[in-house]
Amino acid sequence: MTDATADKAPVITAERSGVINWDSLPRRMMVVYVPLILFLLTLLFPFYWMVITAFKSNAELYNYNDYSPFWISSPTLEHVKRLLFDTDYPRWLWTTMMVAVASTFLSLFVSVLAAYAVQRLRFKGSQWVGLAIYLAYLVPPSILFIPLATMIFKMGLYDSPLALILTYPTFLVPFCTWLLIGYFKSIPYELEECALIDGATRLQIMWKVTLPLAVPGLISAGIFAFTLSWNEFIYALAFIQSSEKKTVPVAVLTQLVEGDVYHWGSLMAGALLGSIPVALIYSFFVDYYVSSLTGAVKE
Repeated sequence: MTDATADKAPVITAERSGVINWDSLPRRMMVVYVPLILFLLTLLFPFYWMVITAFKSNAELYNYNDYSPFWISSPTLEHVKRLLFDTDYPRWLWTTMMVAVASTFLSLFVSVLAAYAVQRLRFKGSQWVGLAIYLAYLVPPSILFIPLATMIFKMGLYDSPLALILTYPTFLVPFCTWLLIGYFKSIPYELEECALIDGATRLQIMWKVTLPLAVPGLISAGIFAFTLSWNEFIYALAFIQSSEKKTVPVAVLTQLVEGDVYHWGSLMAGALLGSIPVALIYSFFVDYYVSSLTGAVKE
């Protein structure tokens, strides 16, 4: 090609090649920063409102003519003190933690066995079994409420935290199993074949080979199960009657509302303190959570 021909060759710009030019500040503002800021404001504003309501005095909460609703003029711990010392909130928090941890470990135990059997044992119809397990997650809890309530009454578990520990896996196990099935797919099967050749049993392979490699998936499923158990409302409202045995989501709503009087400060303080454990768990294990979801869907 001569120099004259080369000079006449068309110049391919970033726009013509289909590549977005991110060097332009207005384009970055409109495409990235503005949507991101709007998303964060929409997502975080309820938490901001919850925080300022928990630390406002009653005068500020009910008098918007003299006080702004969007910030605190005189912070107070009155609502937090009433929540912690005038109610059974510490006991509600302990019951919620106990139920969430127990149901999470029970669900993970069952889900690991089910996911390993579906994905690794390769029996006939295993894929259909995995699909059926996931479809069970789509069944609304309100449909399962009546048969589960009948079983709880017959077993004598009504008004006991054990009723929640045994019923929560009905909606935790299906999704956790589906998530672990997807993650087990990302683990090379040749590792288990080598262990079989060396004489290891299936249980030894699962415990010493598969599960150590599936730790991110286990953490992700555990976070999912713990969060749903912590925030569950329908079963906790129906199966627990005693006020001291209630979980935080139910107790805060039922015990801090007296007729048509809503103790908004204490309500928001209870919701704020109840969301801290879940937020801490997510902050510690967020990297494992994202990596496990990536491993679950890439197959």
